[in-house]
Amino acid sequence: MRGYGQYCGLARSLDVVGDRWNLLIVRQLLIAPARYRDLIDGLPGIATNLLADRLRDLETAGVVERRLAGAGSAVEYALTPWGAELREPVESLIRWSTPLMVRGSEGDSFRPEWLALAVPVLLDARIKTRRAATVGLEIGGPLFQLRATRSGVEVGPHDGRDLDATVRAEPACVLGLAAGALALDDARALGLIEIDGDESVVRAVFAA
Repeated sequence: MRGYGQYCGLARSLDVVGDRWNLLIVRQLLIAPARYRDLIDGLPGIATNLLADRLRDLETAGVVERRLAGAGSAVEYALTPWGAELREPVESLIRWSTPLMVRGSEGDSFRPEWLALAVPVLLDARIKTRRAATVGLEIGGPLFQLRATRSGVEVGPHDGRDLDATVRAEPACVLGLAAGALALDDARALGLIEIDGDESVVRAVFAA
């Protein structure tokens, strides 16, 4: 790997994760360990040979490790304990990105699981107290669920549990609500969101 040749913590960190795609690979593995094919699917635009190179570099650096997936012989990639410490800087970048996200996708690729990382980060930064709730998110593709508890917010695929309410909206709308850049009443007035079920639960989740 090319390096900056500087005795500086930031420079040496960028020596490891600063190459193109590296932090997006980390993003995918922060969501969940993944097989090679899952990483290809979750990283639209990356070439297969480049992904292999980046995974090899991250593994050599001690950020990523290979392990057997379940009881089978298939291999999956996961973050090492040191690699998992990248969660904090990645979450900080997500919070920092809010002004860049409000203008919408503009044709960029989107996968619903990316909100599993972004929405909890944005909500936890704003909301100090919350009521327990489970809200379905229809944002394109399979149904996701947002679970709010006293300990925090989690977003992931719907696991079949009962939902207090279901929200149908574009990803940019959900991100705007989570970041506090868009008020729920404004989203309703603009026709950006539809709510089935208990609207008061949705308000409790997204209102700071």
